[in-house]
Amino acid sequence: MWTSTPFTERFGCRYPIVQGPMGGGGSTPELVAAVSNAGGLGSLGCYHLEPAAIRDAAADVRRRTDRPFALNLWIPREREDGESPEPSRALARLQPYREELGLPPLLEPPAPTVQDFERQFEAVLEARPAAFSFIFGLLPEPMVAEARRRGIAMIGTATTVEEAEALEASGADLVCASGFEAGGHRGSFLRTAEQSLTGTLSLIPQVASAVRIPVLAAGGIADGRGVAAVLALGASAAQIGTAFLMCRESGASDLHRAALADRTRARRTTLTRAYTGRLARILTNRVTDDLARAPAEILPYPYQNEATRELRYAAARVGRTDLLPFYGGQSAPLATLGSAAGLVATLAAETAAVFERLGPESR
Repeated sequence: MWTSTPFTERFGCRYPIVQGPMGGGGSTPELVAAVSNAGGLGSLGCYHLEPAAIRDAAADVRRRTDRPFALNLWIPREREDGESPEPSRALARLQPYREELGLPPLLEPPAPTVQDFERQFEAVLEARPAAFSFIFGLLPEPMVAEARRRGIAMIGTATTVEEAEALEASGADLVCASGFEAGGHRGSFLRTAEQSLTGTLSLIPQVASAVRIPVLAAGGIADGRGVAAVLALGASAAQIGTAFLMCRESGASDLHRAALADRTRARRTTLTRAYTGRLARILTNRVTDDLARAPAEILPYPYQNEATRELRYAAARVGRTDLLPFYGGQSAPLATLGSAAGLVATLAAETAAVFERLGPESR
């Protein structure tokens, strides 16, 4: 049966469905618990949280469910891709938007707030989730050993076959292979993100053939047809992000959900460093179009992220959707408003229907 895979056997999930972690508030304890209760694996993005907040969020999830769930962090990087431009040039590119919002000139990038990864990881260990997923690199060997000692499964994120192989060699228990269709940040770490753009249809079977650990598939999956497709390609589970953003339990704003629900707008996504300095897929808007003409005038992460923070908050307060970054994958037009439990049930029914159509052998 399609519901029986190495992933479901390991975590005791009813379905091989993972809710993408969606950091920055996109995932919430309510969403994570709802997905896990419905038979999938809920995931909470924690890269932006202080250690105490991670512990509190994990406790909140546990108050809502006794099912397995995952916590997710970003691996810190020593340097960012590309050359850093003169800050004054990068800030000058943002000034017209600030003027429209009544914000004063920004003379230098604000000092970035970067979380202490080691302390965040200690909080994850204390929380003891069923799984710890991570992005942007390899988990250091001592951390791998400590997670394994506590029985926490480690899920690394790969955007290329080489990254998947590196994750397996480093001790990861599962690998999430993320095609470039996925919404949010690209997790590339061996080469630049721009040099690591492989689509899900091509990436999943190559990764499944290259590694022995179970493979999760991410990128462009928003309905049961996508789940069935990646399972047929060799994945052990499908990881879905944008469709879960449309659930009422998510942390997405009403403006974000409305943009995703506008199918004409949701069909236009782009990969850009405009808002954070790291390559990410969001719905195309005025800022992404403007800065695409001057990519060399974008600061690296986290400085671009800090330089646009006040702009983003001000735009949200007045509903300026032409200036706001709405993360979404290329299959966003397939997503609909609803509940997390309803989405999991729909995905399961649609996936079963696909395999039923294909005949007994496929099940």
